[in-house]
Amino acid sequence: MLQKGMDTMTGIADEKTKNVNTANFGREFSRGKTIAAISTAQAPGGIGIIRISGPKAFEIADRVFFARSGKKISQQKGYTVLYGEVRDLSSGEKLDEALATCFRAPRSFTGEDVAELSCHGGLYILRSVLKEVYAAGASPAEPGEFTRRAFLNGKIGLTEAESVMELISAQGAGAARAAIAGHEGVLEKRIRSLRESLVGLAAHLDAWADYPEEDIEEVTDDALEASLMKAHEEIQRLLSSFDAGKILREGVDTVIAGRPNAGKSTLMNLLSGCERSIVTDVAGTTRDIVEETVLLGDIPLRLADTAGLRFTEDPVESIGVEKARERLASAGLILAVFDSSCALNEEDRELVRACKGIPSVAVVNKSDLESKIDYSYIKSNFKHIVILSALQGDGLEDLHREVTELLKTGALDPNEGILFTERQRDAARRAGDGVEEALEALRMGMTLDAVTVSLEGAVSALLELTGERASEAVVEQVFAHFCVGK
Repeated sequence: MLQKGMDTMTGIADEKTKNVNTANFGREFSRGKTIAAISTAQAPGGIGIIRISGPKAFEIADRVFFARSGKKISQQKGYTVLYGEVRDLSSGEKLDEALATCFRAPRSFTGEDVAELSCHGGLYILRSVLKEVYAAGASPAEPGEFTRRAFLNGKIGLTEAESVMELISAQGAGAARAAIAGHEGVLEKRIRSLRESLVGLAAHLDAWADYPEEDIEEVTDDALEASLMKAHEEIQRLLSSFDAGKILREGVDTVIAGRPNAGKSTLMNLLSGCERSIVTDVAGTTRDIVEETVLLGDIPLRLADTAGLRFTEDPVESIGVEKARERLASAGLILAVFDSSCALNEEDRELVRACKGIPSVAVVNKSDLESKIDYSYIKSNFKHIVILSALQGDGLEDLHREVTELLKTGALDPNEGILFTERQRDAARRAGDGVEEALEALRMGMTLDAVTVSLEGAVSALLELTGERASEAVVEQVFAHFCVGK
């Protein structure tokens, strides 16, 4: 029977169903430590929140918070709020007015008892209140420890936990949508579906090989290859989304380059929405690299406006030109600016040569003036071309379209669940390698046992991706990137 085949995969099945919170990661969390931290930004604001999580969360909160009604936080039901004040433990002096919110385990973010004190958002006030919370018995939370506890308590998966920091650091709408989808478990569901298909396939192989006397459907090579190919294609779709998703999240190093007075600084100012670069009719005005991060649609561009590419005897300008050449060589995207009101010269051709092998968009500027440029030369060297007037602001939508097409971010659906981190990509890559090995074993005529071993390797990698077979080192690596209070 197929169930017997499932039973032969005890290692995989056990890891699949075992919640990672049963593992002892050797941390004080397992001994019931209560932690606290400021969970809002470390900057002045209207409201600041101090989160307390652990078995003594309500007891500690009751020592520093006093409700106007006389009620205790420890006596409240979950999802209730009290109004009162926070006091100094030693003097009884009022530190601030506050709201105390009660979240009872397991219906809290961390899965533990959680009390949150919402105070005025001044840094001095928040740090003073946090100091009293520590004095009342709480321990300082480590980076990412609240989210870590949510993961260890089975409230969220590892990919959902990683999406927390992605959401915090999102620079545009696309990155935010991808992070929200990840936090809602879309990626995890996608991985689980893929993993379950591989587990079912491996179990069928085991059952058919080990229990020939049972009425189990024979596994044909064609059907097995089709199933493996389908899984391989899904993994490749996941992997192919990583680079475009990374651009939405982290942006791309973008160099604006061109000969002097081509309109580089004007384009920089247009994209920035303010005057970041000095614009004059004098060639060589930009001598150093001016940097700014802007959003072009959903794509964060880390812009660098460089000195005009030309030979100069000015020692200061020549340093800027050399820096521009160095920056071109390491760019992730080049916006190559050409002056359409002038014929092409050797400086323009040098720029064309520098763009070879680097993602580039030719920006033919000054469309508001009479054209003298050789368009055929530009078209023969660039696939992506935009004609605009940086001075008048015309053509910005065309630039967005060409950059989106070049970087392949337009075909990405952030809501379908994409890989966020290098850790996730590495696990997905190893899963893909396992499926490829299974296909190779099948095509070489090896035994079905060899195919099954490769499938088990793929399943193991997917279990690591979702955190269901995560080592202490993997978990430490994930949460090391978090900030304190999250």
